[in-house]
Amino acid sequence: MIKSIKIEFPDSSVKSYKVGTTCLEILKTISNSLLKKTLVASLDDQVVDLSYKILNDSKIKFYSWDDEIGKSTFWHSSAHLLAEAIENIYPGVKFGIGPPIANGFYYDIDFDKYDTSKIDLEKIENKILELSRNKSEYLREEISKADAIKFFDNKSDNLKIDLLKDLNDGEITFYKQGNFIDLCKGPHIPNTSFIKAVKILNVAGAYWRGDEKNKQLTRLYAITFPKQKELDNYLLKLEEAKKRDHRKLGKDLDLYFFSDKVGQGLPMWLPNGNIIRENLINFMRDEQINLGYEHVSTPHIGSKELYITSGHYDKYGESSFQPIKVPSDNDEFLLKPMNCPHHCEIFNFKPHSYKELPIRIAEFGTVYRYEKSGELHGMTRVRGFTQDDAHIFCTINQVKSEVINVINLIIKVFKALSFNDYKVQVSLRDKKNHDKYIGDNKLWDIAENDLIEAIEEKSIEANIVYGEAAFYGPKIDFIVNDSLDREWQLGTVQVDYQLPKRFNLNFINKNNKKDRPVLIHRAPFGSMERFIAILTEHCEGNFPLWLAPKQLIILPINEKVNNYALSVYNKLSKNEFRCSLDKRVEKISKKIRDAEIMKIPYMIIIGENEMNSTKLSVRKKGEGDIGKMSLIELKNILNVEILSHTK
Repeated sequence: MIKSIKIEFPDSSVKSYKVGTTCLEILKTISNSLLKKTLVASLDDQVVDLSYKILNDSKIKFYSWDDEIGKSTFWHSSAHLLAEAIENIYPGVKFGIGPPIANGFYYDIDFDKYDTSKIDLEKIENKILELSRNKSEYLREEISKADAIKFFDNKSDNLKIDLLKDLNDGEITFYKQGNFIDLCKGPHIPNTSFIKAVKILNVAGAYWRGDEKNKQLTRLYAITFPKQKELDNYLLKLEEAKKRDHRKLGKDLDLYFFSDKVGQGLPMWLPNGNIIRENLINFMRDEQINLGYEHVSTPHIGSKELYITSGHYDKYGESSFQPIKVPSDNDEFLLKPMNCPHHCEIFNFKPHSYKELPIRIAEFGTVYRYEKSGELHGMTRVRGFTQDDAHIFCTINQVKSEVINVINLIIKVFKALSFNDYKVQVSLRDKKNHDKYIGDNKLWDIAENDLIEAIEEKSIEANIVYGEAAFYGPKIDFIVNDSLDREWQLGTVQVDYQLPKRFNLNFINKNNKKDRPVLIHRAPFGSMERFIAILTEHCEGNFPLWLAPKQLIILPINEKVNNYALSVYNKLSKNEFRCSLDKRVEKISKKIRDAEIMKIPYMIIIGENEMNSTKLSVRKKGEGDIGKMSLIELKNILNVEILSHTK
């Protein structure tokens, strides 16, 4: 019988403990300061409660509020506390699910007989803080399916009973804190006292299990913190975020809109927004041409058989638009949900030699996916969007160098748009369970090593995450922090050995035999719609000069100088600067204010002095007056600034 176990710590040190020692007991032997802030632990990468008893040799790691896993666990536990507070104030309510999300958590609730328009959010918040002070422990209990059903049947909670239908004996656990018991697999923080500040952010409707045929529940979004000061700072950022909301700025700056007659989730680009979109596309197209990409165009629809071959129909069929049937025969077509199957067919169009590889195919292709109406959100979640998609067909030996080239391109994009704060995640297979991935394990090993080595050669610090790979291959994701310190996944590189096999792609190798290429998926922007929405909020609509829909505006002080102002406008326009002329009979102060509201980078103010001296008074947004200069001097300043993003 084993009497002791060996525990390995993140610094590779190893200590022995008796069998059945809990994570909390180990923590107590290390550091009191660490003990006070630790929320949860992991054993061999499996996240567990601190009360978990360890029976075997394990690698242990502890997580605090400063870690993503710690935050997620903190918010998951807070969802349970929210439910306890609501049940205390509104007895008889029924609970759906309450998961943590990127910022906080939510809980879906059936308030049944209660008027949801009169829910007292402040009262709920106060009750949460009151309950948190009880220092109630989160206690885990394994329970049989029959007993679990009986418990929730006694509570008349049909939502939890519905969830239990998908679970089996041996995989059902309850968690209890205070007087509240919930169906949950955990893990949780040690006790409720860690939760010191709370804010219910929003009340929304949500269909049970996301199905519009089911009952609509009330979804409460909330967030908690271990300190009140952190909540105060977060709420200030939320106020700033409202000012930067791309939906508001998109309307104010005439960038894009949605029409109910056109259809939900189908964006309409206005002239100003289209200028931004086209300039980003041109920037990416030029960079891709320099890197040896060839640009193609493919149809907006494809045969259903195409997506069955690729596997996308089986995986995404439910989230795609329904097949289009044609009157003359039994063919069915789908609105294109992905570009990669089309690009595989382009590669297959003719035979290839190893001497031609890598072949880099790029397309700004519009794709369509049916998102439920409740999940649509401005330009960040739409039903039709354009991807800066490209697919690289290469040999196994070329994968690493091609991945490095893509990394360089993504970093250049970030630099051009002032996304200077980003991190990198390498997503690999689950270490233990390989069943959910398709393909040969040896090829997976090669692909994963290539990605890791590419990151190392670029001297990039990356977070290696197991179990987050795509079903067909490992990937690298770039996650940027915007100016409000919010995280967005932008830029991805994915290695794929499966689509070449599904489409029977081949090339002739050095030995004059058929060989299978490797496919690399990459999209630095991702969705153009989502990228521009994020960029709009990041820069608060103050786009860099090369992207700004209107780069300059000419503001004549009075009608006497209109003709001279028009001549300046014509000269700048002929030099392909995007400018406008404000000839309204208004005070110059109002013209300046209106130009500021439209976030135009440069203003040229023309009065009689400027007309007589042929000098221009120039204002720059954010800086004010930058002096008088000739037209040639202004052009030089503008050209230097416009070209700065390509360096």
